[in-house]
Amino acid sequence: MSVRSADIDGPERVDHPAQSDAFVRGLSEAIGGPIGEHATGADRPQRQWGGRFWTATRIVIALTCLTLALHWVQKSPCRDGAWADHVQYTKFCYTDVLALYYAEGLNEGKVPYRDHPVEYPVLTGYFMGALGLPVHALGQSRPELNQALWFYDANALVLSALAVATVGMILGLRRRRPWDAAMFALSPALLVTATVNWDFLAIGLFAFGLYAWAKRRPVAAGILIGLAGAAKMWPLFILGPLLVLGLRSGRIKHAVIATVTALVSLVLVNLPVAIPYRESWDRFFELNTERPIDWGTFWYVGRYLDGKWNTGAPGDEGPFQWLSNHVDPQLNYLTYGLFGLACLAIAGLALFAPRRPRLSALAFLVVAAFLIFSKVWSQQYVLWLLPLAVLARPRWGAFLAWQVAEVLYFVSFYGELLGASGKQVFPEGVFVLAATLRLVTVAVLCGFVVRDILKPERDPVRQTYEDDPDGGVYDGAEDAPWLARWRNRRAELPTSPPPPRPNRLRQYHVGGPRPARPASREAGVRRVRVRRGPRPRRHHVGGLRPAGLRPAGGAGGPRPAAAASIKDFSVDQGRTVVL
Repeated sequence: MSVRSADIDGPERVDHPAQSDAFVRGLSEAIGGPIGEHATGADRPQRQWGGRFWTATRIVIALTCLTLALHWVQKSPCRDGAWADHVQYTKFCYTDVLALYYAEGLNEGKVPYRDHPVEYPVLTGYFMGALGLPVHALGQSRPELNQALWFYDANALVLSALAVATVGMILGLRRRRPWDAAMFALSPALLVTATVNWDFLAIGLFAFGLYAWAKRRPVAAGILIGLAGAAKMWPLFILGPLLVLGLRSGRIKHAVIATVTALVSLVLVNLPVAIPYRESWDRFFELNTERPIDWGTFWYVGRYLDGKWNTGAPGDEGPFQWLSNHVDPQLNYLTYGLFGLACLAIAGLALFAPRRPRLSALAFLVVAAFLIFSKVWSQQYVLWLLPLAVLARPRWGAFLAWQVAEVLYFVSFYGELLGASGKQVFPEGVFVLAATLRLVTVAVLCGFVVRDILKPERDPVRQTYEDDPDGGVYDGAEDAPWLARWRNRRAELPTSPPPPRPNRLRQYHVGGPRPARPASREAGVRRVRVRRGPRPRRHHVGGLRPAGLRPAGGAGGPRPAAAASIKDFSVDQGRTVVL
């Protein structure tokens, strides 16, 4: 019987990675070993800690703020928008926030969608305009003001607040495991990509929606997930795992409510743009349809390898080169098909795993599959996976290996940008190697998550919680009756009977001395297949039974030698004689 996890708002016993995570425990030996009884975050409710201020939650939030402050420093060479001599690449400080402030006409006071098409979903366009237009108006009244700097700082402040809120939601979902959120707070990917684009708008709303679902509020969860999907499309992918888990647990009603609410919210947010400014609204979909193979994707790596053996000219193209020249519709259909197959495999895993998988684990697998097969994988997309990876598999070893791969990709990406600008830094193969390493580490993380689903006793979260702290109404739920009936039918299927034992071959000879074994079948005694059964009875041929055949007193006594007239079934040179 499943047991519901404790309330995510209640006081909990705290898990410590130095005790539960082998990788962290090994590292802790260098600084004195695992945590002691007087350390912050001891195994007791926080309300009993007296005046101690630096709780695990506050430490994690402080680490997040520190990482975001360092990110702001790392991007500061580009804040003024004066990108001369490729400084945005040599200083690793490029950001779409500044580039699109000019490209989307915000510096001229253009209203997104009305005056200029926007390449992003509508909520992101609203967000750009909500910050960009006031900055432009301020710049008009104060010409000495650097609009680019003010626009970037305003975006950095709001996006950083959403990043801190995301950490808060992770902490709320993992009250027994607050140090899991430190994986997010100290992430190198967060350090280098936090404000490359407006992704934290969708990530923050998604985190709020996941928390609302965990609190068993499907309507609020649906609204927030729908808003997140209106900022970036990927948060809508969680609706699939919600429905599949609802089917398995027999509580699909709540998943349907959340799904319908999310779709209604998505439509309502899009309608004010889709109806009056249809061409501008279509720009996002047109761009994603026409967009060629992007740097660092699986398809990019394949095209590079094709170029080692093929010129790419018509008639001498490898498969990836051919797809690169036929993006719409061939490559698009292929990416959609592979992602769809991956989703079907994940659904099958969710339905027939030994134990119902956790929601965050399935959401991570779906988003990772989308990135692996997508023709676009921008540098900041790592942020999509970051909170899901922390919730799905909070183990530091594989997580840090993935983060190292992401940082190597980040550095090589800027080297490739310099090469495309005419300043060759290293051969393209270095960038391809970094992209491959990123792809492999994400796939390895997926493998670990799948293993934990198939072997739930290895799931670190379920070693701390009874079931699924993110599952909401699914937490503690039994499997649906249909699944129990299916398993019972499989258990009752009759096993196939063992194969019959082969009959023995017996050889009989008629009278006289037994001849030597013939060299071939034709030259000697034939072998006859005789059914196994009781020993054949002996019969006497003609007259009275000879004396001495059966001694007095019954079957006891010495058995006489068989007389020549006593015969069994016999075969003589090709003919069978029954006597």
